[in-house]
Amino acid sequence: MLVYLLFYIFATTINQDFSTFMENKKTCLYEKHVELGALMQPFGGFVMPIQYRDIATEHNAVRQHVGVFDVSHMGEVSVKGPEAERYVQHIFTNDIAGAPKGKIFYGMMCYDNGGTVDDLLVYKMDEQDFFLVINAANIDKDWAWMQQHAEGFDIDMKNLSDQYGQLAVQGPEAEKILGDAFGWHLQDLEFYSAMEYTEQGTQKDKAGQCPLIISRTGYTGEDGFEVYATPELIRDYWDTLVKQYHVQPCGLGCRDTLRFEVGLPLYGDELSADITPIMAGLGMFVKLNKADFIGREALARQKAEGPAKKLIGIELTDKAIPRHGYTVLSADGQPIGEVTTGYHTISTDKSVCMALIDANYATLGTAVQVQIRKKVFAGQVVKKRFYDKHYKK
Repeated sequence: MLVYLLFYIFATTINQDFSTFMENKKTCLYEKHVELGALMQPFGGFVMPIQYRDIATEHNAVRQHVGVFDVSHMGEVSVKGPEAERYVQHIFTNDIAGAPKGKIFYGMMCYDNGGTVDDLLVYKMDEQDFFLVINAANIDKDWAWMQQHAEGFDIDMKNLSDQYGQLAVQGPEAEKILGDAFGWHLQDLEFYSAMEYTEQGTQKDKAGQCPLIISRTGYTGEDGFEVYATPELIRDYWDTLVKQYHVQPCGLGCRDTLRFEVGLPLYGDELSADITPIMAGLGMFVKLNKADFIGREALARQKAEGPAKKLIGIELTDKAIPRHGYTVLSADGQPIGEVTTGYHTISTDKSVCMALIDANYATLGTAVQVQIRKKVFAGQVVKKRFYDKHYKK
């Protein structure tokens, strides 16, 4: 299983030569990972830890206790100014109008044809201050696209991706651990909300651009927090959690298994320039009744007519593992789509996958097949969420 997980997540990079490896960026915690003996591989333009012990151990630590991830490779963009909200509304599918300070929104930036530029989080830090978190592999593309569409708006937009470090502390014990370790009072911080922390320990970089931000968010299906701060603070926080409180460090291997089990999409697999939010089943994050936004017309048309393809879940009757790109067949053997992500799940011990298939076969319970190498395995369409989320509501 471990061999497959590593192959799947990093199939496009594992054969890169050493010179290519060295061209990738390093996060502020790179030396910490090497010190711990982590398996390092290129991902999203960065050299990142895949695992420290083994993926199942790290996965279960998050499900049952707590784990800490280095997610400093993610991108951060600040949008401030009198028309900051109007600008974000223009490029973002969700509706942030009138939201209270500290509220966080998930949604997409889309091309005119409805294809996805990226999925992201928008933090409303104040009435004229928004903090956008984008995917690591898309930082340069997203930044160029955002600049292209900023003309005519009275805003000050900065790419802070190289100035921030970020930790994700995830699991049922996350709140207690962070409180014990740093004295942070997080009991009243609601799900998908953020705060700039102002008690002892808050620092900014010399330019004053990087306040300490704590949000009750994550990418695992468990309760947890994401912490944004200067690289210096992130290194200190990491040492405190790992060395003093013995929190399990977790790599990108289990980050993928965790997000997959609860049906969370990965850009490049379940979302892309060719996969719209409607096709991916994320229509609830596309607010067609708000002010116009890029891609609205195409998405409205697709929602009204119904997409030709839909993202669904498949459970196999056997224990074979469906991998990204494998062909999905109808019950009578006709090709109807492809697997986007597949695993034998750690939490539920089932062979499942998400797949983008012909909408005519997307009804729950429909019999399908997946071709795995030279064999065909039977399965059926199921919900994309293979494991229940445990967020704090």
